[in-house]
Amino acid sequence: MPLRELERLAAVNRFLKLEISKDKELQEIVELAARICGTPTALITLIDADSQFIKFKVGFRPDTTSREDAFCTHVIEQYQVMMVPDAHLDERFAGNPLVTGDPNIRFYAGSPLTTQDGLNLGSLCVIDQQPKELNDLQQQMLAALSKQVIQLLEFDSSIKILKDQFIAAKRSEIELRSFFESSIDCHLLLGKDFEVLAFNKAIERIVAAAYNRTLVRGNEMTEYLNPKFKDDFYKNYQKALKGTAAFEERKINYGDRQIWWLIKYEPAFNPDGEVIGVSVNSTDVTARVEHEQTVTAQNESLREIAFIQSHELRRPVASIMGLMNLMKSDERVSGIEELELMEKAVLELDEKIHMVVGYTANDHSNADSGLHPEL
Repeated sequence: MPLRELERLAAVNRFLKLEISKDKELQEIVELAARICGTPTALITLIDADSQFIKFKVGFRPDTTSREDAFCTHVIEQYQVMMVPDAHLDERFAGNPLVTGDPNIRFYAGSPLTTQDGLNLGSLCVIDQQPKELNDLQQQMLAALSKQVIQLLEFDSSIKILKDQFIAAKRSEIELRSFFESSIDCHLLLGKDFEVLAFNKAIERIVAAAYNRTLVRGNEMTEYLNPKFKDDFYKNYQKALKGTAAFEERKINYGDRQIWWLIKYEPAFNPDGEVIGVSVNSTDVTARVEHEQTVTAQNESLREIAFIQSHELRRPVASIMGLMNLMKSDERVSGIEELELMEKAVLELDEKIHMVVGYTANDHSNADSGLHPEL
């Protein structure tokens, strides 16, 4: 099946499922077409792969016919009014069951229902049981009315698309807002004038508990900042506003409580990629910082113990080494294998102690200078 026909069938299926709000206007068009053309019957039809669906009608009983028998299936193959003055004399329709039997069609004229992208979905047609012809004005009016039909149908289709898009957007907004509000992190959106644009409940609760203030959209953020923190906050805000993200880890005191925050300042963009403000996202990292401080304190204690123990070990080792030197000066003990093995063991022990003392001394030096031992 050609691609164009697949596109046409998809459009027909969409319109067949459409909930039509302009049914009164469409019925009036059918009746008007019959009056203008002087016929007892007029139809609005849609043609799918196998059937003709009669959506609006006057003077006609069936709601569907087979596509094979439908006169309108010939109309959708062209873009102008098709007229059959006498079906008995037209070889295409002379044996058609709609001609030889009920409703005994003799005259037919139809104008295609053409969408904006050029797909013919069906027709607006008029029918009579007597042979006749439409004059030029009647044909022009039939064509004009068919355009009005498709405009009304496409209007309803556009409204449905907009409704579906609105519902989808609303659902996404609700889901995003739910995630935004349920987050334990603090989320804040600031405008280009340092004004509050949006925030979640987490930061709203923090501000209320710490400063007894209520966050209000449109207010300047300065009203809600700790004075000691204000300058750094504004500096990072300005950096992000210029397009560069900023990060900081800071301890903030709230009365008798202190919280360590990892704060991210990131530029906020609109769909066109323009910076419209700054997104400030804060994560409570107090547990992690306190754990790191505990580990650091424990390591420092271990280094202190090792330092002390290494110095205490050096004293007896130094004494043994002194005795060994005295004994080596006595020629009577020269060449005794056991003494040589003892000397070797003492030297190895002394070397190990030197390593411990050197490492712990270096740690103390780094600690005094504020450097990490590994740097």
